[in-house]
Amino acid sequence: MTIVDEIIQLFEERGNGLYFGEQVTETEHALQAAHLAREAGASNAMILGALLHDIGHLLHSQGEDIADHGVDAKHEDEGAEFLAGKFPPLVVDCVRLHVPAKRYLCAVEPQYLAGLSPVSQRSLELQGGPMTAHEVAEFEAEPHFREAVQARRWDDQAKVVGLQVPSVESYRSLLEASVTE
Repeated sequence: MTIVDEIIQLFEERGNGLYFGEQVTETEHALQAAHLAREAGASNAMILGALLHDIGHLLHSQGEDIADHGVDAKHEDEGAEFLAGKFPPLVVDCVRLHVPAKRYLCAVEPQYLAGLSPVSQRSLELQGGPMTAHEVAEFEAEPHFREAVQARRWDDQAKVVGLQVPSVESYRSLLEASVTE
């Protein structure tokens, strides 16, 4: 099985549960984020970063209500580790940095925190809350921090019930063309 087959299978087999308290499934959320990236004219790597940003949720065996139990599964790390060496660094960094990007935006844009969904606000607490000034400086030193912030914004918008977007399978050729291993 190729990495692309594995990714598509993860979405098909594990992506049908509600996205951690939201009213869309994991797969709908990922597809909406990728669609937003595509509509914005983003690069192929950014589209895949948006599509795969939460792949770590599909990899771990924690329940959908993990945050309700006060646990942060570090899905961004698990997802980045799964993709590292198989996809370009920008794709991996969008996955690895999308949680820090939320913390960053909460620190640098006061109105951002107020706009987060209640579920995202609850997970923010588990993820360390808004960044400190030192953490902001470290985050801004990441080579793809701007791209991660953009992927985060698509992540935040990708929670529309009933939105019709292309299927996971429609991204197969883009995934296959981007594999680096």
